[in-house]
Amino acid sequence: MREYAASLEDIRAASSRIGTDVHCTPVLTSSTMDRLAQKTLYFKCENLQRVGAFKMRGALNALRSLSDSDRQRGVVTHSSGNFAQAVALSARICGVPANIVMPENAPAVKRRAVEGYGAHVVSCVPTLAAREETAAQLVTKTGGTLLHPFDQDEVIAGQGTVALELHEQIPNFDSVIVPVGGGGLISGIALALRELRPDVRIFGAEPQGADDAARSKQANEWILQESPNTIADGLLTSLGERTWPVIRDCVEEIFVVDDAQIVQAMRLIWERMKIVVEPSAAIVLAAALSDTFKAKKDLSKTVLVLSGGNVDLEKRYW
Repeated sequence: MREYAASLEDIRAASSRIGTDVHCTPVLTSSTMDRLAQKTLYFKCENLQRVGAFKMRGALNALRSLSDSDRQRGVVTHSSGNFAQAVALSARICGVPANIVMPENAPAVKRRAVEGYGAHVVSCVPTLAAREETAAQLVTKTGGTLLHPFDQDEVIAGQGTVALELHEQIPNFDSVIVPVGGGGLISGIALALRELRPDVRIFGAEPQGADDAARSKQANEWILQESPNTIADGLLTSLGERTWPVIRDCVEEIFVVDDAQIVQAMRLIWERMKIVVEPSAAIVLAAALSDTFKAKKDLSKTVLVLSGGNVDLEKRYW
């Protein structure tokens, strides 16, 4: 097994593979946010990506990496949110059958979106064990390939294409803050930048109620998440065996913020930048506005990766 999940060559190959079927998302700036953070901030808007999240990159790369015979048998995954939608749309683009396991309590709007892309949805009770068992049964039944939402080499390489775009879009930045759930996005970005721009410092942002990455970094060993509880529902997942080594070795620090800080940051982005982001994306601004990050006076130009914009409009955030 290779040292890490992907190389810069793998990430460039992923970029060629997904091509124009994935958006090159814009980078926005805000003088108000710069003043509040006491730094120049660049917002990489993956909330404007297809299906409203960065997950489209990894899902499409994974599907297009399959052999012709594997594509004919289709794919299987389990997800309650953005990866489910990304796999469903990617499967439609590739003409591949998709079976997606979703928990019974998944938001109805997300299930409708997945079905709208043409995927077959199978419901299960809302536990990780049930999701994994149901997905395994579907793999046995269909012969399909199981796609992991974050802990898979092809998925990580696809997410790393965000960094290739940053390299072209911003001439000089000294740091980047990325949300951390399962770790696929930050791993892909870190693995690209360690070769493209080795001087750029990589930071993660994590909710206080789901801070396994921060605790793992502090202990220098992989600690699984137990009983996560946060408004940032896209960051409830534990790190994986492919993502943990990258975070251990290539990410400098994980900033931990509470839900109140996340909601405040989300509201700021909505009100001042006029774009919609979900809590899991707003966490990077919450981290940038924290006293811990402001104290890093040697940093002046920071990229914040806004990972998604799929907000449950039935939910009250403030």
